[in-house]
Amino acid sequence: MITSTVGKIFLDAYNEKYGTAYDARTFFLEKFYEMFFNHEKYMMTAGNSPLENPKISWDDMIKGKKPFENDEQRTLRFNKFMDKIDEGQPDASIARGYPTVDTTTATSSQVTSLNLPLDTESIFLSWIGDGLGVGVSGRDSGGVSILFFKKEILLDIFEGWQIYRQMLQTNRELKGNQINTWNGQWLAHCYDTRVFNSQNPLSGFNPFNDPKDGVINLSTQSWTRILIGIARKHPDTKLMGYVYSIGQTNTTVGFIPFDLSQIRRPLHLYEKFFGMDTGHQAESLWGTATGFKSSCAKGSIGLKAMQPKDLSDYITAKRHPKNKDNNNERTIKFNVYQIWLLAMLNNDQLWDKSQSLAQLLHEALCNKTKSLSTKPQNIVDNVLSAVNKKQFIAGATELLPLVTDCNTFEELVKDIHQMPNDNVPYFLTLLRFHFNLTEQNNNK
Repeated sequence: MITSTVGKIFLDAYNEKYGTAYDARTFFLEKFYEMFFNHEKYMMTAGNSPLENPKISWDDMIKGKKPFENDEQRTLRFNKFMDKIDEGQPDASIARGYPTVDTTTATSSQVTSLNLPLDTESIFLSWIGDGLGVGVSGRDSGGVSILFFKKEILLDIFEGWQIYRQMLQTNRELKGNQINTWNGQWLAHCYDTRVFNSQNPLSGFNPFNDPKDGVINLSTQSWTRILIGIARKHPDTKLMGYVYSIGQTNTTVGFIPFDLSQIRRPLHLYEKFFGMDTGHQAESLWGTATGFKSSCAKGSIGLKAMQPKDLSDYITAKRHPKNKDNNNERTIKFNVYQIWLLAMLNNDQLWDKSQSLAQLLHEALCNKTKSLSTKPQNIVDNVLSAVNKKQFIAGATELLPLVTDCNTFEELVKDIHQMPNDNVPYFLTLLRFHFNLTEQNNNK
């Protein structure tokens, strides 16, 4: 299954990097089990395997209401787990991400009539692979995780495992069983070159929610922050991931390609036009228009999935940009809107052309010509309210008598006329934002 495949990719990469020759069973026994389960607080849930005690309340143990299991109790659970692996076939009770033997249950995913060659190595690899899942948040993420197949990413996740164990040991209030959540937070942090310090990896790192009833939980990192970090760290154009969740009900979203070049593009454009100072603040706005699973349903994650929330109302002209109060948060949001529109247009020259057209509209608005039956304000409003090529051309024709530089105006109108129909709403929306800024600057 997929967890075993990822576990194998990681183990091969680990052996290559550290000059070892671990097989899956030995690595699980010497490294994985010792780090993840042979402590009072586990790093991940053990599902319905013998390693898990379903009667235990981790919150109660952290609060001191019940004792943690001792070494002898953990050893008994471990021995039962190993016996079941040696005696039975791989299923959900001993292999992570595998289906249950009972095909009528909610965890009976990935069932097949094929007689697949399954061995104990695959079982141990499945635990390693599931421990590498990256938990993400989003409007409809529903606790899903991503398994990546790139060995460099898997090795970076492993580096975070050791730190998570240290934090569980030194912080009694910190809840365990959140390895996938931790992995997402860790990747976003260690790939952020502005704050990450390899000599002091916890500097500037705060992945925690506020304590609740004496228990501290990790907060789930947004999928955009994680993918932005990966896109900046790795030069790949494409990256494949497997989106899933394992729990009382298993969820399989499937194999999703991530277009890292498209994810990087708006970030580079933002820094080009607005600098790096507010780039970090802007990151939380990317990809907020639709949920993560909804974006996955479209087949891939790229620039379209990076659309910021509420921009669609501006594209349809239901709302017009107004930023007259010098609000920094709103300014950053409007900047993100403009950059996403420019990235969708895929032509940086349209930025200057949009600004030029905005300036011509402002000059037309100030034109005191009285021979027209329609007020300049109404004519300009008609142009700014256009959401398609036909509406814009009609408005531009009416506006022409008010324009001071007819040659430039006609060239800009011609550019829009020749533009692909799907791009016109994006350009007209960018124009509305630039016109708003032009009005602000001229009214100072």
